Amino acid sequence: MSTTLTAEPADTRSAWGAVMSMALCVAVLIASEFMPVSLLTPIASELGVSEGQAGQAISISGLFAVITSLTIAGLTRSVDRKQVQSAFAVLLIVSALIVASAPTYPVLMIGRALLGIAIGGFWSMSTAIVMRLLPAEQVPQGLAALNAGNAIAATISAPLGAWLGDLIGWRGAFALIVPVAVLALVWQRIHMPPLPPRGIRRTNPLGLLFQPQVALGMASIFLLFMGQFALFTYLRPYLEGVAGFSVPMLSGGFLALGLAGLAGTWAISHLLRTRLYGLLVAIPAVMAALAVLMIASAQLPAGVGALIVLWGFFGTAAPVGWGTWLARTLGPEAEAGGGLQVATIQLAIMGGAATGGLLFDALGWQFTFALSATLLGGSALCALLAWLHQRSSK
Repeated sequence: MSTTLTAEPADTRSAWGAVMSMALCVAVLIASEFMPVSLLTPIASELGVSEGQAGQAISISGLFAVITSLTIAGLTRSVDRKQVQSAFAVLLIVSALIVASAPTYPVLMIGRALLGIAIGGFWSMSTAIVMRLLPAEQVPQGLAALNAGNAIAATISAPLGAWLGDLIGWRGAFALIVPVAVLALVWQRIHMPPLPPRGIRRTNPLGLLFQPQVALGMASIFLLFMGQFALFTYLRPYLEGVAGFSVPMLSGGFLALGLAGLAGTWAISHLLRTRLYGLLVAIPAVMAALAVLMIASAQLPAGVGALIVLWGFFGTAAPVGWGTWLARTLGPEAEAGGGLQVATIQLAIMGGAATGGLLFDALGWQFTFALSATLLGGSALCALLAWLHQRSSK
């Protein structure tokens, strides 16, 4: 049985300062998580590993995010939530320092594992903390601020990484994360009030999977993100080595992909009220078709450029749709569902990056992209089944 959280008595301006510090932390976390996408080639070259192995830097952060998101609430049940959030910000800083100075591949992976702990812990608690900081009528705006940080980071991380990697090297790109993370930590320490733990009995996130609608939805989410990151993680080697993109073209391509993602998020969010399930089916179906077209048109740089713009338009908007689905489907259990969704997404990112990397090294990029298309098709099918189940249960 879940309990609705209410805001702590706190100054509204200070509370919003705390929320905005969390939004900045979200942006840095997401940028850190996905920056390797545009830096795989130089990372692999300097550390003496394959590009598929370098891609595991994303999968290992996903693994530790999954473990953390499912266990952190129990491990920290007696700790002030302000202190827990500060600890995650510190882990983010330490991770960036380790990655930026990593002399070997194993050390790089240690830094990325610490990042995964910070990601999983932060996201699993973020909704509950916003609900405690703000009055109930302001909670949607607070969550929107966090999602804005997510969207902005998803937009700029790849093009910024490619540009900085060319300008100051991949190590310099990761080193620049540190001052921004320190700013987020200081901002949080100033504005976030003490948030002592509450003795609330919480729904077991895994128990929600016994509900058919939730199980189908989570299966669709898993296949969507696994398919997306099986391809997206290896986009730079594809664009550079197959489609013939230069470094300036790479930066421009990733920027166009990110801007298209912002446009897609804005456009699709306006359709969710009336076409939720239709969009949940259509988005992965379209992305599966785009993956197939990337295989077919690999030797046509202009065509590939158009395809990655469309990929950004639909792929970045997908989480908005599933967030809306979660709120509508679980209602008062949305907090537990949020933890389950974080674990599902991170497990999928880990699986997509890892499996895609193995295929990339063993059989070639075509098999990685074909895997992506297959998984995305499966996501569309599961979303369709969830839609049919929802209609039959009315």
